[in-house]
Amino acid sequence: MSRQHVELRPGAYADSVALLQVSRRVADQPGVAAAQVAMATALNVDVLTQMGFTVPDAATGNDLVVAVRLEPDAGEDALDGALAAVAEALTTRAATGTAEVAPPRTTATALRGAPGALALVSVPGAHALVEAMDALDGGHDVMVFSDNVPVEQEVALKRAAAERGLLVMGPDCGTAVVDGVGLGFANACAPGPVAIVAASGTGCQQLLALLDHAGVGVTQALGVGGRDLSAAVGGLSTREALRRLDDDPAVELVVVVSKPPDADVAADLEAYIAGLDTPVELGLLGPGRPDLTAVAERVLARLGRAVPAWPVAGQASRRADAVVDATLHGLFVGGTLCTEARLIAGRSLGDGACAFTDFGDDEYTRGRAHPMIDPTLRLEELARVAADPATGVVLLDVVLGHGAEPDPAARLAPAVAAAVGTVPVVVCVVGTARDPQGLAGQVDALVAAGAEVHLSNAAATHRAVALLDGAGR
Repeated sequence: MSRQHVELRPGAYADSVALLQVSRRVADQPGVAAAQVAMATALNVDVLTQMGFTVPDAATGNDLVVAVRLEPDAGEDALDGALAAVAEALTTRAATGTAEVAPPRTTATALRGAPGALALVSVPGAHALVEAMDALDGGHDVMVFSDNVPVEQEVALKRAAAERGLLVMGPDCGTAVVDGVGLGFANACAPGPVAIVAASGTGCQQLLALLDHAGVGVTQALGVGGRDLSAAVGGLSTREALRRLDDDPAVELVVVVSKPPDADVAADLEAYIAGLDTPVELGLLGPGRPDLTAVAERVLARLGRAVPAWPVAGQASRRADAVVDATLHGLFVGGTLCTEARLIAGRSLGDGACAFTDFGDDEYTRGRAHPMIDPTLRLEELARVAADPATGVVLLDVVLGHGAEPDPAARLAPAVAAAVGTVPVVVCVVGTARDPQGLAGQVDALVAAGAEVHLSNAAATHRAVALLDGAGR
């Protein structure tokens, strides 16, 4: 039987992305069957339990948990080597150089010598307010990458920004393009006449990918946070972003993309847009509203550009042994892509035939890296639903771009290959030919594993629905 070691290290905080790298490094050590180094949040403890580790009841979210399982035939020194790898990985730091000037101790101090700079805040959500407010007080726009920021703090930040004529992008702003420079998970695209205001990260990325395929560039994509068009926030950042883009002579058309907004906020937004000089195309998801592919096609029509055929590679087959009332399982890393797919599938199949999970939701990212960086939870769920005879089709998204996994197909393709032995798998790969992961190579790997791959999330969802409709329903 394999041996395991689990220890708690109270107060030893480390960033979730750094801990992901530590975990992978330790897992590669000789004699190690599995390893997980993470903060002991409720979610991470649950994951560790599912992996077969026994975590002490005393664990709290302030503890670092080190869990190592050894191979049955591992030597006596295997555990020592694994723990040494943990220690080395946690203490390794990049060289700091020989500068004698001490680094700034606060955000405000750091920004004093950088007038006009955009401040990027990426700290645990509980601490984001202080850092972002420091930047606003210094007269700087702010991109808040942090998630798990309370909505009342978001409102306070955006009201403070409005009083100063500044822009708060976020919280949970994972994607932006500012003056042609991609930030966060942005896709690599050419500059062009379109600007995007996005209360949605992956919704923005879907538009970037579709427009890029059609030969249309984007110079500005201002993320405003997924809650900006909620009743609580009231579109504060969306209006500021639109005001700025309306003043930009290089912008010919603006697209506003969002998960389903509050109805009153959406109405106020339309009234605001009516007073702008620059044309605006609305891509607000919701019942009766167009999907993001249809929005991209409307943008192309308004620009006088031809709508291309959206790429499809591979071909999934219906499940031969599908049961009556089989289920479509959507396992997503992109929240807006998940919402869009749920809306499309629900119209055709009814909500009872669909089960959708957004692994990028806050409940899955407390103490963990975003699933576009760490796919562990989704891979585990893919194996589970593929083994369930009630599953008729599995629908997935893969989102490329800067900051995302360097090679998502390396781990996903084997999992897809294992699944397609029993259930068809349809995948939307959101990306451009310039993305560092290599769009064509990612698609080829997933097709070789047996998946059917689309660039359009809406098209992928319609295909998954068609497969389910003809299999056991």
